[in-house]
Amino acid sequence: MIIQITRFKSGLSFDEVNQRFRERSGRYRKVPGLKQKYYVKFTETGEYGGIYLWDSPEALDTWREGNLSETIAETYQVESKPARQIAEVMLVLHDDD
Repeated sequence: MIIQITRFKSGLSFDEVNQRFRERSGRYRKVPGLKQKYYVKFTETGEYGGIYLWDSPEALDTWREGNLSETIAETYQVESKPARQIAEVMLVLHDDD
């Protein structure tokens, strides 16, 4: 499994970002290979973002090439290039599968 963490500053208010998170969440339920997504706010920096759990690197690569990935900057009025980190999951404490 692969984890992707995306962080960005938004030109929108907290309520507007939260509303857009909720409006778009259904679209992410249909993304092949996406096991889970957490919509987050980084309190210390004021950034928003997502923590994605992918079943494979290939699923992440396919999503990155798709239209949904490309709409993030415009949807959230991202003020600068989003920061992204990728990590390989080595151990799962609570395996619910």
